[in-house]
Amino acid sequence: MVDSSHFSVMGFLNLEKKWLFPLILCSAVCMLLLVTSFNMGLVSSTHSINSLFFFLPSHLRSNQTAPFFVEKKSSPAPAPARPAIPRFAYLISGSKGDLEKLWRTLHALYHPLNHYVVHLDLESPLEERMELAHRIERQHVFAEVGNVYVITKANMVTYRGPTMVANTLHACAILLKRSKDWDWFINLSASDYPLVTQDELLHAFSDLDRCLNFIEHTSRLGWKLDKRAMPLIVDPGLYMSTKSDVFWVNPKRTLPDAFKLFTGSAWMVLSHEFVEYVIWGWDNLPRTLLMYYTNFVSSPEGYFQTVACNVPELAKTLVNSDMHFIAWDNPPKQHPHVLNINDTDKMIESGAAFARKFNQDDPALDLIDKKLLHRRNGLFPLGGWCTGKPKCSEIGNIYKLKPGPGSERLHRFVAELILKAKSGEDQCK
Repeated sequence: MVDSSHFSVMGFLNLEKKWLFPLILCSAVCMLLLVTSFNMGLVSSTHSINSLFFFLPSHLRSNQTAPFFVEKKSSPAPAPARPAIPRFAYLISGSKGDLEKLWRTLHALYHPLNHYVVHLDLESPLEERMELAHRIERQHVFAEVGNVYVITKANMVTYRGPTMVANTLHACAILLKRSKDWDWFINLSASDYPLVTQDELLHAFSDLDRCLNFIEHTSRLGWKLDKRAMPLIVDPGLYMSTKSDVFWVNPKRTLPDAFKLFTGSAWMVLSHEFVEYVIWGWDNLPRTLLMYYTNFVSSPEGYFQTVACNVPELAKTLVNSDMHFIAWDNPPKQHPHVLNINDTDKMIESGAAFARKFNQDDPALDLIDKKLLHRRNGLFPLGGWCTGKPKCSEIGNIYKLKPGPGSERLHRFVAELILKAKSGEDQCK
């Protein structure tokens, strides 16, 4: 008869052997985790633990992974650096009879890095608008780069009415939709012309804060309070398909007390951030002011100024200039003095980037082409991107800039403006 105690001892030994292997395995895992914690630190070891126990349901691992992801949220990755060379987005507008002027201005302003929206308004004959679209489609460089867009569904535009503001906002919306890789928006007319090459403009703006807005502005409205702010006008361009001037209606209105009015030039250089703000209007001020300026005489000379100066964050970004050389008759008239060849020296000495306004094919434009833009035979101004025969008929390195004396003139001009802006003496005053 076998002693029962013998079976008891043997059973105990078998039981010990049964758990011996799992015990050794657990000890090895613990040692591995201990070494990992010393080598990788607390947070990293926690992550390692989770990787080892990847087979567990996520809700069982949530307490372990939380510290890792909290740290991620509290230390966001730095924003990518902006490109060294900025890009401009242009609106070039014209009306009836402006096809050739617009075509010349577009060529004088062209660079493959930039973006362009061109618009002949509804007063222009359909033939002119179709001809513009066909020319752009057939132009070899425009077609290859694809950075020139024609507004084929033309808008009716009245210079003194809100339809000009609406047309500018329309172009802004198109540019925002088509591309995000531009830094400043510039609105020009077919009667404007550059005084520097695009290489020089891009070079001069390369070191500038991309948040700057070049908007001529003042709150000293003077006679405009009675003649523009208080009268109510209606722009027939809002509802008619033929152009006619604005007309006045009664009664007059009082000045607003919810915001302060500003006035200035209808031409400006706006930052990408400012353009996004006036289009999206997330605090509703741009839309409120747009409705107010619908009945305002010469609203293009007040809308953008009033938006910018009534937003403290934007007011800090303003540089009080429209970047233009403009001459006025004495006494001033509704429109500026038409520039001619006798004004050339004053244009150059001003240091401005653009000048207005010019008659079609004025000799002053030929002189600017030859002396400042190095542009011949209706081609593009010479730039670092130009290759082929004739020059600039093919696209080379679009990031290569060849700035000339115009860059230095413009740099001095802009530096003085920014220095004045930093003093705050003429910002939204």
